[in-house]
Amino acid sequence: MIKSIAHASFLVEDVSRSLKFYSDILQIPVNPHRPDFAYDGAWLDIGDKGQQIHLMKLPNPDSVEGRPAHGGRDRHVALVVEDLEALAQRLEQAGYEFSRSKSGRAAFFCRDPDGNAIEFSEDFTPPAQR
Repeated sequence: MIKSIAHASFLVEDVSRSLKFYSDILQIPVNPHRPDFAYDGAWLDIGDKGQQIHLMKLPNPDSVEGRPAHGGRDRHVALVVEDLEALAQRLEQAGYEFSRSKSGRAAFFCRDPDGNAIEFSEDFTPPAQR
């Protein structure tokens, strides 16, 4: 039986630019212990259960063109945050667009500098339990 998600990986073009988004704006801490891979990247620590986001500087086989404007209609990772509106303000101040959940939930979606979609909410109840 699967117990949790260990990490989600995102392909990025520029690790420094991505770290400004993930570490500075989203305030996800960088894990300083990076395995020695044959490509550049970074590990970011999510919460206290060992879950991570892995940024990988590798060629992206997927076009960012033609993706849905609303990230909820695209593949995405959903993250639970402490203060949704504070994050919305940080994203707005940094010039990142986002769209509120179409379901009416207190959630929104945005894209990172490489077009990867991310969902943010303060509480996540699986759809089967709503």
